[in-house]
Amino acid sequence: MRKKIAVLPGDGIGPEVTKQAVKVLDAIARRFGHNFVYEEGLVGAAAIDATGNPFPDATEAICQQSDAILFGAIGDPKYDNDPKAKVRPEQGLLAMRKKLGLFANVRPVKSYKALLPISPLKEEIIDGTDFVVFRELTSGIYFGQPRGRSEDGKSAFDTCNYSSDEIIRIARLAFDAARNRNKKVTLVDKANVLATSRLWRETVQELAQEYPDITLDFMFVDNAAMKIIQNPRDFDVVLTENMFGDIITDEASVIAGSLGMLPSASIGTQQSLFEPIHGSYPQAAGKNIANPFGAILSAAMLLEYSFKLIEEANTIKEAVLQAMDEGFVTEDINKKTALSTEEVGDKVVGFINQLAVA
Repeated sequence: MRKKIAVLPGDGIGPEVTKQAVKVLDAIARRFGHNFVYEEGLVGAAAIDATGNPFPDATEAICQQSDAILFGAIGDPKYDNDPKAKVRPEQGLLAMRKKLGLFANVRPVKSYKALLPISPLKEEIIDGTDFVVFRELTSGIYFGQPRGRSEDGKSAFDTCNYSSDEIIRIARLAFDAARNRNKKVTLVDKANVLATSRLWRETVQELAQEYPDITLDFMFVDNAAMKIIQNPRDFDVVLTENMFGDIITDEASVIAGSLGMLPSASIGTQQSLFEPIHGSYPQAAGKNIANPFGAILSAAMLLEYSFKLIEEANTIKEAVLQAMDEGFVTEDINKKTALSTEEVGDKVVGFINQLAVA
């Protein structure tokens, strides 16, 4: 199989962890006889510095002409710490989602035996956790209009908008995923307060009639935030809107023991984008200490979701598990025996190569 992959390393630790993901993809290509061709583009602060635009037209063209997109991270303190900055790296991320039609963010949340001791939650609570969050990505309060501040600057407003069509297209993905899992969807909303949440409930209830084999339940977002910590094993597929999904997936990252462990997919109508959920972590940039597992597992999601290469994706997951089980991890997981970002990537490639011989 020959596929073209757009590579957007971005800012901070993005280039370092993305390099390891590409290295792993190359190992998979050698083992299974594929040909992955990469084209790199600028995004975020790196793009602002070079072009003044956080998502340049040239990068958009690279993405549009590719079969899938591998993305690192966006963000830089020189923009974060300047409240008067007119152009920000995060604007590139929002523009990318809108222009590429990346409407559904898929974030698996899983506990790992080897990492149970480093999670701040009790092992008996999180052991066996395995759920996935479907977060709507291109609407809601992050994109709603009108928005702005008063002329005197002493008040501000944001608008949350949703249409039933926007809700239906991501809800279908969630219900379809549930059919291949434990056949349960939990809609997380705030229908007791928000009109948009009531539209979500009405729309999802109606769609659920097409999925009689799926159990649908509802949970207010504040209760869901509590239940994710109290009993994460109770969830299977979680469906929610943009801002709620942003918050609860970061909360759920503590289950894995490190924010650096979690991959994600942003599914679009034509292309899909794959990225670790951690930010740019500028404090670690250039130090070769960042956890590359989230980026590597994002590459596995790329193979699974965009190319339907299930065996290849599972091979990456097995190699990552083996690396963790044998203690080949970065300092966020084990400071005493920490390996570098590069070394962890090499270990995963080594395990893939061993699997190829077996």
